[in-house]
Amino acid sequence: MQNRNIKRLIYHIRHEYLTSNNLVLAVALVIAISWAIASVQAVERNYQLQRVIDQKRRQLQLAELQTDNLQYEQRYYNSDEYRILELKRRLGLAQPGEKVLILPPNSAKAKKIDQDAQPTVQPTPVKQPPFQQWMEFLFGDKPESAQ
Repeated sequence: MQNRNIKRLIYHIRHEYLTSNNLVLAVALVIAISWAIASVQAVERNYQLQRVIDQKRRQLQLAELQTDNLQYEQRYYNSDEYRILELKRRLGLAQPGEKVLILPPNSAKAKKIDQDAQPTVQPTPVKQPPFQQWMEFLFGDKPESAQ
């Protein structure tokens, strides 16, 4: 009895599910799934490669900016303006018509006066009620009552 049921089950599966249409459909499904997986992998690989390219472009742009900056600095250091300023700074020289004013260092009393003159308390801004803030934001002008 069991043998007969098993044979019937096999016959039923073979004739109902293992038909040529179903086999072709299964092969097509496997091909579609493999194509989808390959497409996702290709997109991911392209994304990673694009990120690398973008990073390399940023590095190239940074290197170009640094090169330009160094060229500007080199031109500045070779200019007459820089040479004159360095001569003035190092040797205390002046061009014709210029006068050099040399001041003595500040005394302790002058330093104390400078420190006392600096404000220690910062003024706090007056906070408006939220309604007035919204009105100012929406209409741009301060309300008549606040002016």
